[in-house]
Amino acid sequence: MITFDQVTIQYEDTPEPALRDVDLTVEEGELCLVVGHTGVGKSTLLGAVNGLVPHFTGGTLYGRVTVDGRDTAPHPPRELADVVGVVGQDPVDGFVTDTVEEELAYAMEQLAIPPGTMRKRVEETLDLLGLADLRHRPLHELSGGQQQRVAIGSVLTAHPRVLVLDEPTSALDPTAAEEVLAAVTRLVHDLGVTVLMAEHRLERVVQYADRVIHLPGDGRARIGPAAEILRTSTIAPPIVELARAVGWSPLPLSIRDARRAAAPLRTELAARTPAPVRPAPAQERPRLLTARGITVTYRGVPAVREVDLDLNAGEVTALMGRNGSGKSSLLWALQGSGPRRAGTVKVAGGPDPHDVPAARARQLVGLVPQTPADLLYLESVKQELDQADSESGTTVKARAVLDRLAPGIDDATHPRDLSEGQKLALALAIQLSAAPRIVLLDEPTRGLDYRAKTALIGVVDILAAEGRAVVISTHDVEFAARAADRVVVMAEGDVVDDGPTAEVIVSSPVFAPQTAKILAPLPYLTVGQVKAARS
Repeated sequence: MITFDQVTIQYEDTPEPALRDVDLTVEEGELCLVVGHTGVGKSTLLGAVNGLVPHFTGGTLYGRVTVDGRDTAPHPPRELADVVGVVGQDPVDGFVTDTVEEELAYAMEQLAIPPGTMRKRVEETLDLLGLADLRHRPLHELSGGQQQRVAIGSVLTAHPRVLVLDEPTSALDPTAAEEVLAAVTRLVHDLGVTVLMAEHRLERVVQYADRVIHLPGDGRARIGPAAEILRTSTIAPPIVELARAVGWSPLPLSIRDARRAAAPLRTELAARTPAPVRPAPAQERPRLLTARGITVTYRGVPAVREVDLDLNAGEVTALMGRNGSGKSSLLWALQGSGPRRAGTVKVAGGPDPHDVPAARARQLVGLVPQTPADLLYLESVKQELDQADSESGTTVKARAVLDRLAPGIDDATHPRDLSEGQKLALALAIQLSAAPRIVLLDEPTRGLDYRAKTALIGVVDILAAEGRAVVISTHDVEFAARAADRVVVMAEGDVVDDGPTAEVIVSSPVFAPQTAKILAPLPYLTVGQVKAARS
């Protein structure tokens, strides 16, 4: 169905090709997972399938890419739309209409499909993806998982033979991610659709993959069965890391298979107490923020309901909950610039950020939004840093902060050319130049691979060691298990759980990390704890 024949893709002003001599075939009805660290060429490989590369991205393509027998070189994306459907990382960016039904019909209108056929395909897609009850709903009112399913449905109505998905679960909570992946696997098994998927959160998707394409970073690609490729790949989910550490063979890719293999390991670890993932504080942590009765509403609908929250110096708090539970609304209310119907916030017993000028509020609470690039609007890294220094009102230099978080970023680089991890570091440096005591991060792991997440944990540890209070809103349970001292869980605007990380997430079937699920009822959260206990 998809064939790369000695494909090399070279962009201008880059010393090495993004892809080099790639030779692979993806069969019909196969779910193929593309894995690799950030910047190794995953998006380039996906873009080559529907002609985005090189027709829109530029660069030079050597070799031949064919999809269902059609050569992509002479066919731009619009001439491949009936064969290849593409869903990007953020479904909202691709929406062009207002309601679910209209969005499903839009692609067919562009292909001049007869009205009778359009109506039939819309009904079929609504049923196939479980969207029938939402057909008249405005797209902006849908949850993240529902929006992702609509995005998939909008390309399916054209009846493509191939579906390309770029980070389909990156912005979703665990339950919504399962809904999307269930829909995708149904397309593969029931309709024989070929799916090519790139995803950083491998713990969610490896069990569904028929084969894996691994891009190690030298431009080349390896393809093979998931267990075979992941045994030696440079990137792997916790379940594979645990299997490697213990020596399980064959390599398990699902929690069920891993639990079956883990019986002897659970017996071995039963008499041992795991070391804490994060060290206990050397002294009592002073309180930095006190929030009482925080209420946020939108058009009369409550998003946050009378929430009380205390944040302590040197403490890292993970804010978790399904999409739409009120996490982002709470963060913006704490920062002061977001809407707040009722409630008070006191920073170090002093002013409420909501009641002071914006410059002063930044010195109290710094917030990095879900898309760090939203804070970057100038032409170079240096301009962004200089602007931050001029507005911060402190002696802290943004360049010094950036060099500590992500050293080596050139002053002349355009912010939009940075990797996701570098954009996050730059946005964080801009906020930290104001020296806030409270740092809020909204979904900072979107688009980050495991290595970048480990680097982010190091950054968070630095902030906590400096005595700041850090709150991280996240759907990434593996990251929360490693990064957070405390977990606060929200649902429908209320705080429904609040406590030490181990106590909160081990007891949850939704938010428990893979290691906890495999070794339950033992209180292990990470592979590192297992390695330490066995050494």
